[in-house]
Amino acid sequence: MSTVIEESVPGAGPGAGGVPLQLSNIRKQFGGVVAIERFDLELRAGEIVALVGDNGAGKSTLVKIISGVYQPSEGELRMHGRPVSFRDASDARRQGVEVVYQDLALVDSQPVYMNMFLGRELTRGPLRLLDRRRMARETQELVDRLDVRIPSAKATIRELSGGQRQAVAICRATHWASSLVLMDEPTAALGVAETAKVEELIMRLRERGAAVLVVSHNLDQVFRIADRVTVLRRGRHIGTRDIAATTRNEIVSMITGA
Repeated sequence: MSTVIEESVPGAGPGAGGVPLQLSNIRKQFGGVVAIERFDLELRAGEIVALVGDNGAGKSTLVKIISGVYQPSEGELRMHGRPVSFRDASDARRQGVEVVYQDLALVDSQPVYMNMFLGRELTRGPLRLLDRRRMARETQELVDRLDVRIPSAKATIRELSGGQRQAVAICRATHWASSLVLMDEPTAALGVAETAKVEELIMRLRERGAAVLVVSHNLDQVFRIADRVTVLRRGRHIGTRDIAATTRNEIVSMITGA
């Protein structure tokens, strides 16, 4: 298991450990429709950036560009200072970009450890039999390290609560990401207590040196967990603000144009 965010990073915090991802002049056009217009952003190690905007603002399109689902019509992505071009989502994952989607992409009938290694199963011996014991052990070590409260790495996904499932999806991204974790509305379907637990896990990723981009409609959440917030409105990048130097009213005005 080899990932930047599995060990504490000295000096972790905003700006620590460099710039895993830089977006410059990103533009995305579908036929005659411009979905993203000239988007610029640096995502730094040891930092949580919130991406906000109304429905249809372009947030999902931007996440799909970063994760390799879409290719930008114009502009440049750089990872650790080097230009990159993702052909597809698998290409982005190979470069260390992991996404936690709203639907979580978990298999209900499988145990936690099989979901952790979904598509990347460990095998043993010349017959390449599934190494279930090793996958279960490594999964248990990871959830213990991140203080994720689940019955066992061998519990099936259907046995878990919504918050526990979300935590498993975040753990999986943590296990495989070496550069960046993207989260699309990670607490949208959760209650207050489970939301608080997931937010603690997200902040723990920052402490371990991760670069985290969180899409959220919840401004209270944004101001609780993010270091910076960047705003899209109708595909245009309105701006980025340090949380400590802005207010909810300013962000709402940037979102609505009021």
